[in-house]
Amino acid sequence: MTHLMLLAATVPNTPTWSPKIAIVMVLCNVLAIAIGKATMQMPSEGPQLPSPALFGGMGLPALLATTSFGHLIGTGVILGLANLGAL
Repeated sequence: MTHLMLLAATVPNTPTWSPKIAIVMVLCNVLAIAIGKATMQMPSEGPQLPSPALFGGMGLPALLATTSFGHLIGTGVILGLANLGAL
């Protein structure tokens, strides 16, 4: 139990939401969509989105996968920039 208390005491403070954090998350999601579009073999498989031209013809599964990846990247970038004091 004391180990958990020590770990809880060493967790760094996470930044509160701000427009800067939102911009970083949006940029990370756009980057992930671009990476996914360039590397997926069949990004248009599965159910289509209501406006496929907006997302470059990607299907719903590809969009969900790339935005999930974008949120993982964004979380790391936000925590890293907050740790450096840039956010």
